[in-house]
Amino acid sequence: MNRIKSLLLALSAGIAIYAQSDADYNPITTVAPFLSISPESRGSAMGDAGAATSADVYSQYWNPAKYAFIEDQFGLGLAYTPWLRELVNDIGLVDVVGYYRFDDNQTISGSLRYFSLGEIQWTDESGVNQGKIMPNEFSIDLAYSRKFSDHWSGAVSPRFIRSDLYSGYGDDGAYPGNAFAVDIAAFYNRDNVYIGDYQSRYAFGMNLSNIGSKLSYDKGDTHYFLPANMKLGASLELDIDDYNSIMGTVDVNKLMVPTPSEGATSDEYNDMGSLEGIFKSFGDAPGGFEEELQEIMFSLGVEYTYDDSFFVRGGYFYEHENKGNREFFSVGAGFKMNVFALDVSYLVPTSATSPLANTLRFSLSFGVDGLANIFGQ
Repeated sequence: MNRIKSLLLALSAGIAIYAQSDADYNPITTVAPFLSISPESRGSAMGDAGAATSADVYSQYWNPAKYAFIEDQFGLGLAYTPWLRELVNDIGLVDVVGYYRFDDNQTISGSLRYFSLGEIQWTDESGVNQGKIMPNEFSIDLAYSRKFSDHWSGAVSPRFIRSDLYSGYGDDGAYPGNAFAVDIAAFYNRDNVYIGDYQSRYAFGMNLSNIGSKLSYDKGDTHYFLPANMKLGASLELDIDDYNSIMGTVDVNKLMVPTPSEGATSDEYNDMGSLEGIFKSFGDAPGGFEEELQEIMFSLGVEYTYDDSFFVRGGYFYEHENKGNREFFSVGAGFKMNVFALDVSYLVPTSATSPLANTLRFSLSFGVDGLANIFGQ
C-alpha cells in the first residue's frame, strides 16, 4: 500500500526524480501537484511564465486579475497536455476555461482542470492482482476580477479540489481527498509608454495561489499540504513597427509550503495548519538563507508577434538541483484567426533522462467573434 501511495504521488507530481547521494537534496513535496502544471501552450512556451503577460482566455491559471483588461466580452478555451510521455502514454491534463466581461471594470471567469493518471494495475502486499484502477484529480474554480483604476486590477478565485488516487479502494484505508483553496491576484498594466522611438507596454503581476485547507486520504488522520505558491512577474513589450512587436517576461515562484526538516517529526508536520505553514515557509529551511534562495524558481520568456495574428515564443525554466532539479527550454508558436486561435508548445529538457522530455501541449480558444460565427449570431 505504501509503495502504491509513493508511486501515485510521484506520477501526480510529474517532477523528475534523480537518485542523489547529496545530503543537501531536500525538495518540497505536496499533494495535488497537478495544480502546479501549466495547462496551456502560450505560457508553457515561454518557460512557464504568465503572471504579467497580456490578458488572454487562459489567464485563470497565471493571474486572473488580468481578465479585467481583456478586450473581448467573452471567450472559451480548451487545452490538452499529454504528461510524462517518456514514462507512460496514458497520463494527461485537460483544461476547460471561460470568461465573461459584463462591464468595463468587472469580469467573471471559471475553469475545470482534470488530470488523469491513466490505468494502473492494483496488487496487494503479497503481489496478488486486485484489478485495475484509474486514479484522477480535478479542480473547479471561479474568479471575480475588477479594475481599481485605469492601470490596477485585482481578483479572487475560490477553488474546489478533489484527488482520487485510489479509484474507490477505500477498504484499504485510502479514500478520495477533498480540499478548498483560494487565489488572490493583482495586476498593473501601463501602455502608450515610449522607450526612445518605440511605443511600449509594461506590466507587473502577482498571484498567491492555492491558499486553503490541507488534504487527507484517510478521513482526517493524516493531512498533506496543497501546493500554495507565490508568483511574481514582470513584462515589457515593444512595437517595432505597425506589424511587428516583441515582448519579454520573467516570473519568479516560491512554494509557500514548509521545508522538510530532519529534526521535525511527522506529527509536527501533520498537525501544522496551512496558514502557519505559509508563514513558516519563508524562513524554515534547514540550510538557512542559502537554502531559502534555492527554493525560488525562475521563468524567462519571449514572444514575437506579427500583425497580432502570428506568434513565435521561447523560454527557459530553472529549479535548483536540490529542490527538484527541473530545468528546461521551451518553444512554441500560435496563430489567431477571426474564429479561433491555436497554440502549441514543446518542452526541451536539459537532461536527456528527464521524464518531462517531449512534452507537447495544445491550446484552442474562441473569442466573441468566433463564437458568434459558430452559433450563427
